[in-house]
Amino acid sequence: MNVAANERNVYENFEVERDILYFKVGRLGLVSFHGRNYNIKKRISADQLSGYITSGQFVKVSSNCYVNASKIATVEGGAILFDPDVPESKQVPVSKWKMYRIKHLLSARKPMAM
Repeated sequence: MNVAANERNVYENFEVERDILYFKVGRLGLVSFHGRNYNIKKRISADQLSGYITSGQFVKVSSNCYVNASKIATVEGGAILFDPDVPESKQVPVSKWKMYRIKHLLSARKPMAM
């Protein structure tokens, strides 16, 4: 019985910036958060959503989908890959135009090696 209670706490106490790969915005404040092994639908306030979007940590890839820029491993073949070594890992489709912009953004964020 304690195991079920602990699992429930994990899903309620996740940190968006640290644990989430991407999220999709639905109607009436319902947001679907996608982590490595789970998906969580949760209602959040407009202020919380605005905070995530304006923080700069999440990049808009479609009209309702935002990707955690720090979790992107690579962008290729029309998709954002989070773990390219695992064939079943999550990926998000992205248009060529957005793919170019995301690659540019990620290259600008990486520190230059000297």
